[in-house]
Amino acid sequence: HPTMVALNQTSLQPASFLLLGMAGLEDLHTWLSIPFCLMYIAALLGNFILLFVIVTERSLHEPMYLFLAMLAMADLVLSSSTVPKALSVFWSLSKEISFHACLTQMFFTHLSFIAESTILLAMAFDRYVAICDPLRYATVFTHSLIARIGLAAIARSFCVMFPTIFLLQRLPYCSHSIMPHTYCEHMGIARLACADISVNIWYGFATTLLSPGVDIVLIGVSYVLILRAVFRLSSKDAQLKAVGTCSSHACVILMFYTPAFFSFFTHRFGRNVPHHVHILLANLYVLLPPMLNPIVYTMKNKHIREKVSQVLFRTGQ
Repeated sequence: HPTMVALNQTSLQPASFLLLGMAGLEDLHTWLSIPFCLMYIAALLGNFILLFVIVTERSLHEPMYLFLAMLAMADLVLSSSTVPKALSVFWSLSKEISFHACLTQMFFTHLSFIAESTILLAMAFDRYVAICDPLRYATVFTHSLIARIGLAAIARSFCVMFPTIFLLQRLPYCSHSIMPHTYCEHMGIARLACADISVNIWYGFATTLLSPGVDIVLIGVSYVLILRAVFRLSSKDAQLKAVGTCSSHACVILMFYTPAFFSFFTHRFGRNVPHHVHILLANLYVLLPPMLNPIVYTMKNKHIREKVSQVLFRTGQ
């Protein structure tokens, strides 16, 4: 009977999940919350300052800085989707999260991650054209292209993540509602199901390889081409400037992808990885890049550094 099936389906889905935080390290929750909280405050301040400076300073309405503004927005969504809940778990304020809130959190966390990966790829392409084909740069990177890249990043992330909601909703959970994590992620939820989750495993694996995986390969190719072009430049000054610009981007890429890929692949293959190490890395990829991106780009870019110090100095007065 359809009504009975519907009732049965809802009863198989838990009303809510109980997040345990870092299982095995419960005694350290209060201490762990201190760096988490400080890093989150630094991420919020850094990204909001960067956004404010780029939006208000007309001289920064150039492609590279507009991509930075997009990166700051993605960072704010990525960290704000997860860290507030993680802190409430650490401080034992609220460890419960409803099933639909859990799916929403999972959706926005992965959506902002894929969007950020797409923006990093666009930034690598931006640097490639700026260094390897500077005469065509202004005609290639128009404001309309940047707007289209921003929309494409959101559309791509949405298309990748939307099916996961249905893949998780179709699963029965048989009253399994305890999640040893600080936030909801796709495979963390799927592993609580009392049914075959091979579709979820393979979908997660395929999308990891096809979205961030393809991005990092293309970013790598663009950097090989950039370095080849840079070392053909006769001027030592031009070489240093180009390497300086690219090194900041390379740092951001390493910080962003290393813990993320480790976290994704330990879900599939890392049976011997201690659970608290996995949870710590899953938190690092949503906290470390949002905190360090504004610092790295502000320190490495003289133009942004000057504008940020001007804004802070004006505010201080």
